[in-house]
Amino acid sequence: MCGLHPPLRVRTATRYAVTEPILSGASIAQQPASGKADPPLRVAVVGLVHGHVSGFLQANRKRKDIEIVGVADPDPELAARIAKRYDLGQELLFSEVKEMLSKVKPEAVLAYTNTFDHRRVVELCAKQGVHVMMEKPLAVSFEDGLAMEKAATEGKIHVLVNYETTWYRSNRAAYDLVQEKALGDVRKIVVHDGHRGPKEIGCGPEFLGWLTDPKLNGAGALFDFGCYGADLATWLLDGKRPDTVTAVTQQIKPHIYAKVDDEATIVLSYPKAQVIIQASWNWPFDRKDMEVYGETGSVFTVRQNEVRVRRGRGAEELVTAKPLPSPQDDPVTYLRAVVRGSVKPDGLSSLATNLTVTEILDAARRSAATGKTVMLPASRASGK
Repeated sequence: MCGLHPPLRVRTATRYAVTEPILSGASIAQQPASGKADPPLRVAVVGLVHGHVSGFLQANRKRKDIEIVGVADPDPELAARIAKRYDLGQELLFSEVKEMLSKVKPEAVLAYTNTFDHRRVVELCAKQGVHVMMEKPLAVSFEDGLAMEKAATEGKIHVLVNYETTWYRSNRAAYDLVQEKALGDVRKIVVHDGHRGPKEIGCGPEFLGWLTDPKLNGAGALFDFGCYGADLATWLLDGKRPDTVTAVTQQIKPHIYAKVDDEATIVLSYPKAQVIIQASWNWPFDRKDMEVYGETGSVFTVRQNEVRVRRGRGAEELVTAKPLPSPQDDPVTYLRAVVRGSVKPDGLSSLATNLTVTEILDAARRSAATGKTVMLPASRASGK
């Protein structure tokens, strides 16, 4: 989570490009009919304790299509340090979210708080009609997820969840193959996510402090990396909720992670498919990849840009996925398109999908604590 991933090397002989990615019903952002360009999207940052905020500020603070109008964090020392590092004016800094929203009136907020605070951020923003994009996962509990859905509905705002893997060309290529029935009906999905551990890879003290707190993070590796697999599986299976959730967690390094798990495996059962999510702070290397098996073929993602495809009894081929079309290729571009109304959110980033993700993670935590499989209700009152 805290650093860039080195390229993965795969030995193979064949490369070719897959078909153009499907947009899942979302339309590409268009210029207004008048020909005038949209003004920059007014965005504010809430929270500075999530390590990904540095990547956002480094990459986006000088973009012309957005304007950073405020930064809110209760820690003045942390705020001053970040402001100096990224050349942010002192006039942008606020200690209270509510005050910032009232004074600078952003169109959207990017939340880099701990996960526990996501609910409060959404509820405050919803009262002001301000859209929210947060770093994954959506919430520390299903109860909080439903509360955010209620606030978003009442405030008529969009709530989006940003995953690094949403913008991987390889995942879109796998999704397209599934949608095209090129592999037959999906029977098994195996997702691997994680790294050597947040401390081991050098996460900063503010980030590490809440990542290893069960209240602020929801759990350890179970929530930190289990959310990726739950998100991808829900997307690949067209939003279906599993029938059962079974999870096993361990503390392999209790001397480092005394309060949370550092190893987690989640098994989801569906009427005709099974999903295995392997979330770990114990991998010998960084990884975010998955295997999808259908009745007649399979696809394995290889980092961001390639997939290994096998159809029937044919040889496995390494496929280079085509670039994603805008605004599907970048979280800030996507947020801007959603707020301006040219894209209707669905799929990996959507609130509907991430309510299911949160329901899965909540059930997985209960399963790990009790040693029992959790059966989900056939339907829920809210969400998809």
